[in-house]
Amino acid sequence: MMDQTLKREIIMDHYQTPRNKKTITDESYKSKHMAADSCIDDITVYIKGDGHKIVDVAFDGVGCTISTASTSIMSELIKGKSYDEALAIIQEYEDMLDEKEYDEDKLEEANAFDTLSKQANRINCGLIGVKGFKEVIEELKRDEREQ
Repeated sequence: MMDQTLKREIIMDHYQTPRNKKTITDESYKSKHMAADSCIDDITVYIKGDGHKIVDVAFDGVGCTISTASTSIMSELIKGKSYDEALAIIQEYEDMLDEKEYDEDKLEEANAFDTLSKQANRINCGLIGVKGFKEVIEELKRDEREQ
């Protein structure tokens, strides 16, 4: 369990200096645009796969502190992983936010959001980019099966 100060430092670090935040124009990336109905969150996520594995990941757009930081952290966690490994990490994160049992070791810095479930109005912020990544990975897996 992380202390509150460390959680705040991790979240602010990823908000102020988001990892993998860049505009992608390369058509070999699959993307998914995610926008919230009730706030400024408007993010596009990008993943470049090689058939089984995430080669590169990126996101761009505007988001609040929570959505930017959670998308940044998740981009770091899934980069270089197989599609199934990445989906397993995302599932652990979703389980944490749903207050189900989850594996803290798999989430690393994403554990900074372990109390987000107590703020119902912020859960979507913590999920918007993550759900985008999940949808892109599922699409990459479908494409792989169809080949």
